[in-house]
Amino acid sequence: MQSNIEKSINHSALDDVQGLSLGIFLSGVGIHVLTSAGLITGQTAGLAVILSYLTGWSFGAVFFLINLPFYLLAYRRLGLEFTMKSALSVTLLSVVTELLPLGWTVGPMSQPLAALVFGAATGLGLLAMFRHNGSLGGLGIVALLVQDTTGFKAGYVQLAVDALIFSMGFFLFPTETVLWSLLGAVVLNMVIAFNHRRDRYIAT
Repeated sequence: MQSNIEKSINHSALDDVQGLSLGIFLSGVGIHVLTSAGLITGQTAGLAVILSYLTGWSFGAVFFLINLPFYLLAYRRLGLEFTMKSALSVTLLSVVTELLPLGWTVGPMSQPLAALVFGAATGLGLLAMFRHNGSLGGLGIVALLVQDTTGFKAGYVQLAVDALIFSMGFFLFPTETVLWSLLGAVVLNMVIAFNHRRDRYIAT
């Protein structure tokens, strides 16, 4: 039987549309600032950012392609609704990051400020998406699968992946760039850690 909290957090289709749309837009803003400042980040978005820098392809194209293999895992682990919302969110974020530069050129910005803007905007964007059963797919799904099959906590898996990505960054980018990028990742994770609590979030 569902608890009162579980029952109360059900959303209408309109709730999901506005929540996911806001999350996608804020995440797109964060990524646009991040890439304009030449910073990197962790998880699947981080891999896409690094590959876009190295190949010259746009972030949106790389992010869309790199997420494709994860959808089968998402369906098997988290169900059809989560998979469909994640696939739609990834696709729309790819589109948003392609369109934003057409109407908004980020002017000169210090890397510390860019890291803060990225962390805050993307953290809030992901928070909105989590609250509406969506995500940006990718390595987080693998982390959950590893947790289910081995018992090794998903959070530790994600930390290990981020550590690997940022370690690679030290070989590819200036040390200062990687260190300020770490600040952005810390801010993003703090936003989620302090605010993503189902027992504090009751939608009526």
